[in-house]
Amino acid sequence: MPDPARLRDSTQIVLPCDALGEIRRELERQFMVSIVPLKEEYCRIVGSPVEIKQASKFLGRHGVSLP
Repeated sequence: MPDPARLRDSTQIVLPCDALGEIRRELERQFMVSIVPLKEEYCRIVGSPVEIKQASKFLGRHGVSLP
């Protein structure tokens, strides 16, 4: 049985909403992900493990540091 924490890490990215800035629309356009608010200043990017992996690379190429 998979570890829930590991599964969660492979299907979501949590970061400050400000970090997305102008690339948010491009992220949503290129990848099958949902971006939902989490608390006041954080956003959760949710998708399949494959989409999250690709979205992470995309964010990195655009200078977004991931926790």
